[in-house]
Amino acid sequence: MRVLHLVKTSVGATWALRQTKELVELGVEVHIALPPGPMVERYQQAGVITHQVEYSLSPLRPAAFFKSLAAIRQLVNVVKPDIIHSHFVLTSLLMRLALRKSKIPRIFHVPGPLHLEHWLYRNLELVVSQKSDFWLASCIWTKKRYLQSGIPENRIGLAYYGVDATDFEPDSTLVAEDIRETLGLSPDSEVVGMVAYFYPPKSYLGQKRGLKGHEDLIDAMSEVVKLRKNCHCVLVGGPWGEAQGYMDEVRVYAKRVCPGNIHFLGLRKDVPKLYPQFDVAVHPSHSENVGGAVESMYSNVATITSDVGGFPDLVEDGETGYMSPAKSPISLSKKILEALSDPDERQRRVINARTKVEQVMNVKHNARQVYDFYHHVVAEVVR
Repeated sequence: MRVLHLVKTSVGATWALRQTKELVELGVEVHIALPPGPMVERYQQAGVITHQVEYSLSPLRPAAFFKSLAAIRQLVNVVKPDIIHSHFVLTSLLMRLALRKSKIPRIFHVPGPLHLEHWLYRNLELVVSQKSDFWLASCIWTKKRYLQSGIPENRIGLAYYGVDATDFEPDSTLVAEDIRETLGLSPDSEVVGMVAYFYPPKSYLGQKRGLKGHEDLIDAMSEVVKLRKNCHCVLVGGPWGEAQGYMDEVRVYAKRVCPGNIHFLGLRKDVPKLYPQFDVAVHPSHSENVGGAVESMYSNVATITSDVGGFPDLVEDGETGYMSPAKSPISLSKKILEALSDPDERQRRVINARTKVEQVMNVKHNARQVYDFYHHVVAEVVR
């Protein structure tokens, strides 16, 4: 079977690399179309055949848009895939617009639920679909949303973007930095950690706070420190794209709302060595697939998430972690206090979480789900 994957970036999206690598192992001839960048060589090392394509859907750049459509059509004519597998909203829209006369089955593997949470973008994505289009959800919420939108169940599958446990093993060549010592904290200080890029609010989606909920955690910490003055929060991550201005605004906000207890560590390459130093890891996203919860659960750290997207697929409040309503700093502060107040219970949930994440997010199992869905799609098209 020959499958052409469409990926809009060659900088990140390592989850697509992990999946295609396993599909190659399963005997699929995998081609991938992506822009030039550092990930290209990694795909090639995994046995994936790479093709260079620049994607553009901007109405302000009509020439680039039509060039993208032509490049997709030309590549499909050259590769002659049995299936086309797209991993982003952008690439899926371009794929459908470019190939409206093609009968080759197309799969949109939905990496996150964000566009489905807004009726305009959800309906835009659905209205350009045709009989040749199928969907792979990467969390249960997404699959349910498509079913509610009227997509027949035989056209929707479920396959998580799996990980490998070794992805979270600390690099033995890196010296473990004691973040309490670095930040001048006492050895018995409690540390609440968050690892995420800073994504600025998107006004066209009605957002007033960043997508990852940094401001919510800062507000929650302002309540936590009233009862646990020796509790500190470390924010690991840098600005995504050109979001430095937004990150600077968050710094100012933290200094005003919770002075002295919020610490910014910036981008780090030693995250697997930082996680074990957290008493709890918090993921207060407003929209998410499974996000960073996978990392903290694999790192054996008590995990607190919001109740959005794919988080409930991994985090069951009271069993595998702690869950708070999204955009509710007061509720989040109560969950942080609950986790910090009972170390034994926290550890029980950590053990359960590790078992859960190993079951749900096993990359080899997830690749097999994709492989089986390929055969299902081919059978449906023939029918």
